[in-house]
Amino acid sequence: MAGAKDKTRFLREGLFAKYVVSLVGLVVFVLAVNGAMETWISYRATTTSLTDGLDDKAQAAARRIEQSVSELERQISWVTRASQDTLDKRRADYAQLLHQVSVVSQLFQLNGDGREVLRVSRQSTSTGTNSDLSRDVRFTDAVSRGVSYAPAYFTDQTPFMSISVAHSGFNAGVTVAEIDLGFLSDFLSDAQLGKAAFAYVVDSRGRVLATSSKGPDVGKDLSKLPQVAAAIGPGREPDTFGTDFNGHSVLTAASTVPKLGWSVLFEQPTAQALTPIRDQLVRIALLIGVGLMVAILAGTLLARRMIIPITALRNGAHKLGEGDFSHRIDVHTSDELEELAGQFNSMAGQLQETYTDLETKVEARTRDLAQSINELKVLEEVGRAVASSLDLNAVLPTIAARALEISHADAVVIYGYDAEAHRFNLIEANGIDKSAEGAHLSIGEGESILGDAAESGEPIAVADLDHAAEHPLRDVAVNAGFHSVLVVPLVDQQGTLGSLVVLRRAGGEFAGSLIGLMRTFANQAVLAMRNARLFTEVDHKSHALEQAHETVRAQADKLREQTEQLKNWNKSLEERVETQLGEIERIRKLERFLAPQVAQLIASSDSPEGLLTSQRREVTVVFCDLRGFTAFTEATEPEEAMNVLREYHAALGKLIFKYEGTLDKYAGDGVMILFNAPIQFEDHTARAVKMAVEMRDTIGPLTDRWRNRGHSLGFGIGIALGYATLGQVGFEQRLEYAAIGSVTNLASRLCSEAKAQQIVVSRRVYGMVEPWVEARALDELQLKGFNHPVLAMEILSWREEAESVADASAARMRG
Repeated sequence: MAGAKDKTRFLREGLFAKYVVSLVGLVVFVLAVNGAMETWISYRATTTSLTDGLDDKAQAAARRIEQSVSELERQISWVTRASQDTLDKRRADYAQLLHQVSVVSQLFQLNGDGREVLRVSRQSTSTGTNSDLSRDVRFTDAVSRGVSYAPAYFTDQTPFMSISVAHSGFNAGVTVAEIDLGFLSDFLSDAQLGKAAFAYVVDSRGRVLATSSKGPDVGKDLSKLPQVAAAIGPGREPDTFGTDFNGHSVLTAASTVPKLGWSVLFEQPTAQALTPIRDQLVRIALLIGVGLMVAILAGTLLARRMIIPITALRNGAHKLGEGDFSHRIDVHTSDELEELAGQFNSMAGQLQETYTDLETKVEARTRDLAQSINELKVLEEVGRAVASSLDLNAVLPTIAARALEISHADAVVIYGYDAEAHRFNLIEANGIDKSAEGAHLSIGEGESILGDAAESGEPIAVADLDHAAEHPLRDVAVNAGFHSVLVVPLVDQQGTLGSLVVLRRAGGEFAGSLIGLMRTFANQAVLAMRNARLFTEVDHKSHALEQAHETVRAQADKLREQTEQLKNWNKSLEERVETQLGEIERIRKLERFLAPQVAQLIASSDSPEGLLTSQRREVTVVFCDLRGFTAFTEATEPEEAMNVLREYHAALGKLIFKYEGTLDKYAGDGVMILFNAPIQFEDHTARAVKMAVEMRDTIGPLTDRWRNRGHSLGFGIGIALGYATLGQVGFEQRLEYAAIGSVTNLASRLCSEAKAQQIVVSRRVYGMVEPWVEARALDELQLKGFNHPVLAMEILSWREEAESVADASAARMRG
């Protein structure tokens, strides 16, 4: 029964199970790793190939959409021609565009003030509705940027968007076209997508603008899908995997239409895309199953051929372990196992031969071991005594008593060495009276064998004192009845500390083991004596360290006080630097729209905020622009137009800063300058007129150079005086100082009436500067936005021969 159990355990837990499991595990591991690697490589290649294909399709669709929108923009720009200056002409152009471009549902025109003057759709035409759209982003963005694309919106589940194009010319108006985005689905045809894939276009808020036949519904909000959120999110990388509108996993690729902020997404269901991977996993599973069966069969056959000899070896080793050295192992396999059995049999014979000798030797070793154990116990007690105390008076008696016990001597004496007196002084004795007077209490270094042993560093044994040379220790020992002596020096690397003396009443040689044991005792005594001296030195040094610690602590307190002072100085310096940085930042912000000296004045003011708060004040407004600039920009290259504007603005900017005017805004070639705001000047009107005259004289040579380059441009200026509301407009990240009131409109209209190289001012302005200017009256002007005719004057020249207004102002500031 027991044999059956051992066999069963051997099959389950022995080499048989290990061989079978190892071989099966190796085969399964290799097949599994190979299958996993192939599956991973195929998975990566498949997903990369599908994703790249979807990405190429998405980019192609995005490019076609952008090209289509650009073509619509070009066709809409055609109806904004400056030559179509009447509503009838504009209406005809609008009708023609609606007929030619089917995706345009309606067109309407806004004038320069943002009011609707014409609307044409496929069903009706209306004029003069005068609806105010001046705050509509379609109007404001088109005026500021030339072309505006409004966000998409839905009407009855149909997506629309607006394209706004500004007319050429100053304040000429805007044309807004409503576009039916149904044509976007033409770019997402099933022929491009394949059997299972689908595509759709979303706007910047994730709403579907167009879709393929298998895609989501138009107008559906997909912003919560991970791939859509990544596509419309700023700075986010597009996702390769995502979830479709039905909650299924998909491979996805996205491409953006930068001009419109739309995203084109092409997607394919993951289950359909990874079908080849599933087929490959089935093949790998079948291969692993076949390999498993083959490995089990091969492992079983191999393991069974090794069971019999290994079992015999195991049983033989068990017999030898139980002490049966007569047992022999019988194995005939003609391999290493048979050789191993022979070595086992040879070892059993040798063990049988030596077993008897070992018993005898063990008995002798046991006796020696008992003696050694006794000696070790004595050494342990001595070591414990040395380790437990640094007091020689407590340690040395223990050493002397244990040395007397283990050496079986009659007396033990310990001497200490005085290096200065070169003498050995008795410090401990056991078996002899150490308090009695005698020559043994203090012995000179050169008077006995104590000095000889210390000099050589080796023990000296005298077997018979009666025949030894005379010396103080010999005489004392013989008189006390001792006839043999062993002197062990107490020395270490640092020098001599004394001697350990063992006395016996009987004569005879000392055994070598006893001499060695006494040497060990001597080392313990040296350790005790050296530790005691070291303890004394450490105690003295600890007192010195305490005094040094007090000194260092006092210095640390002083350093801490100095550190606090430095912290206070640093804090004060940081506050001063922060204040100066704030001052610099205030000046930098103000210099965006004020002259540098005005910005410095506001920044240094105790209450600069009050200078820029909203208030009503009389101001002088200067408005200037170039005559013929609109036609110039239509006929010349954009780069050349930008070069002309740079020269023009650079010349005006120097004069604006010179006369301390406030630059309100640039609008292409139009420039608006305020005087008496935010800094007030008593002579603000004179400054404005003087600056205008110098501007005309400065731009004149420029227009001659431009004419040499083939550009026919003139320069006109309008100046008005009146009350306006002043203050900051804009939002947190972009603020501007502006003036609002009819005086700005009057200056703009006067500028529009001015011919090339002409300065036109209102009668109020002329009244303020009449003593200093040459002027002539103009006919009454009928200005747009003004119900009554406006009296105006043309400034011909400045008559003042004294220093200029700007020089006088500079002198006043220096004063």
